[in-house]
Amino acid sequence: MAVMKYTTVYLGLGSNMGDRKDNLDKAIEYLSQRLRITAKSSIYDTDAMENREQPRFLNMVCQVQTIFKPEDILMLAKSIESKMGRQPNTHNAPRPIDIDILFYGDEIIETPQLTIPHASLPNRAFALVPLEEIAPNLVHPVTKKTISTMLEELKSGVQGVMKINGQ
Repeated sequence: MAVMKYTTVYLGLGSNMGDRKDNLDKAIEYLSQRLRITAKSSIYDTDAMENREQPRFLNMVCQVQTIFKPEDILMLAKSIESKMGRQPNTHNAPRPIDIDILFYGDEIIETPQLTIPHASLPNRAFALVPLEEIAPNLVHPVTKKTISTMLEELKSGVQGVMKINGQ
């Protein structure tokens, strides 16, 4: 009998439309139906990055164990986004949920559909702060730096990323 090989994956979740906290909770529930969630960060209230003319986000990161391939996780994330009302091609626009694959084990993947580790991660405090909470010593396979080191080196700092109390 073949032994299933589980991969540790980190997903970034964000919402800035509707009931943002409820949207994150629903996304976690949908993810947990297909993936084994092994850790969740706190929720952070954050500034929008590129398009600042939109509502603030709630962001979090979760760690999952899965036998799914990266492409399968991307399809799952997109189906959850669609089920929750995200319209296609709403990059940098308000959305009820955004699910990004930050890391898939220590793999480096570059295809037209998928870049892992997430290309913008080193510049995104809204992802690094919650990621550091659950995986500070995780090493980025491209930069060879830990999440804690990347966060320390982030030039823009972490202003605009505030932990939500009473979660």
